[in-house]
Amino acid sequence: MTNRTALLNRAASHATRYLETIADRHVGATATADELRAALGGPLPDTGDREGATIDALAHAAERGTVATQGPRYHGFVVGGSVPAATAADWLVSAWDQNAGVHVLSPLVAVVEDITAGWLKELAGLPAHWSTGFVTGCQGANFTALATARHHVLAAAGWDVEAQGLFGAPPIDVVVSDESHYTIFNALRMLGLGAGRVRRVPTDDQGRMQADALRDSLSIGSGPCIVCAQAGNVNSGAFDPIEAIADAAKTRGAWLHVDGAFGLWAAASPALAYLVRGINGADSVATDAHKWLNVPYDCGLVFTAHTASHRAAMTMAAAYIVETATERDPRDFVPEESRRGRAIPVYAALRSMGRQGVADLVERCCRLATRLANQLRADSNLAVINDVALNQVLVRVTSRPDPDAATRAMIDRLQRDGTCWASGTTWHGMAALRVALSNWSTTEADIDRTGAAIIRCATS
Repeated sequence: MTNRTALLNRAASHATRYLETIADRHVGATATADELRAALGGPLPDTGDREGATIDALAHAAERGTVATQGPRYHGFVVGGSVPAATAADWLVSAWDQNAGVHVLSPLVAVVEDITAGWLKELAGLPAHWSTGFVTGCQGANFTALATARHHVLAAAGWDVEAQGLFGAPPIDVVVSDESHYTIFNALRMLGLGAGRVRRVPTDDQGRMQADALRDSLSIGSGPCIVCAQAGNVNSGAFDPIEAIADAAKTRGAWLHVDGAFGLWAAASPALAYLVRGINGADSVATDAHKWLNVPYDCGLVFTAHTASHRAAMTMAAAYIVETATERDPRDFVPEESRRGRAIPVYAALRSMGRQGVADLVERCCRLATRLANQLRADSNLAVINDVALNQVLVRVTSRPDPDAATRAMIDRLQRDGTCWASGTTWHGMAALRVALSNWSTTEADIDRTGAAIIRCATS
């Protein structure tokens, strides 16, 4: 029998050493897939490893096989780090091994989820009576919100989609931004609403949905309708005009869903909350906690203004599950049954930072984005091609005959350089480096090193 205490202490030692050195390491992974397979693969052993050998092997492989997403100079894909309290709480979640589906399975996790949902709605400026679900990420949140929307608009038309399916159902008009995130289209595809039958609304030069064009689109047709807007364009960081969109949706009688994967948390800052003005006029909102709230993967959040529709879209009865009349069962608001206690690290992060700490985190990342953009604009080889409205910086090489090829070469050199890591993108037909700042540990010194690395890789 393995000595549990010794094994946990061994894992804690490896984890602590990993986190203590994360700021100084090459930001990208340096091991190839074949090297990792050679180190960890082979036939399944007939007998178990000696005590601790498996943990040691994984920790050794992590030295070169992981990407330093926890570190202060990882700026790719809008990936946050994890504040220390959230990481520590996540260790407790694994040790407790609670099933967060039903209150009776874990009163602690269910109650903490309820408390945390209230804090999150307060931070986001959403009404306290809205329902909340803790899902895997914004893909799961968009799916859940749009499933709820599908139920709600079809129920209003006299159709029970959960019982009857979509065969013969009244058609649903789905209207989206031309720059909606692909997870919106994935959700529509999985829900049988179709990714290709949507009506797309044009956007402006920063990727914001044009409200007048939306009104024109909504004036065509009648009946069930869902509108999808976004708070924070994944490339530029720009926000759709949510207040005007909410007014247009209300006039049509449409359900308004807002994808706020990272941008929703602008609401936590008094200086930036104007960007999400009108958000409480939406019917549903999706976001991530493992981005700007800096908790471990995986944790997404869905909020809806229609609790009964939310539950109706998600809940299935089972003879062996007897729900209490007084306590909230988390399973009623998510597509999953068995799941881990995702709310625990979020609770720890919010309690450790407090309202002001979250606001400071958001505002600091935005200041750092502006600092980096100013450094890059000062270099004659580079151009920042977005208005830095939040925490995203789009930059490309403009001094070469083929700017797209030069930009892609710069991105490749930067990722191999290891000082920082940021992802490439194509935006409005142009190749660009996309720098997203959402890590609690990033400092001005990290930004200065990042800026210097980008400039060096653009000119080498």
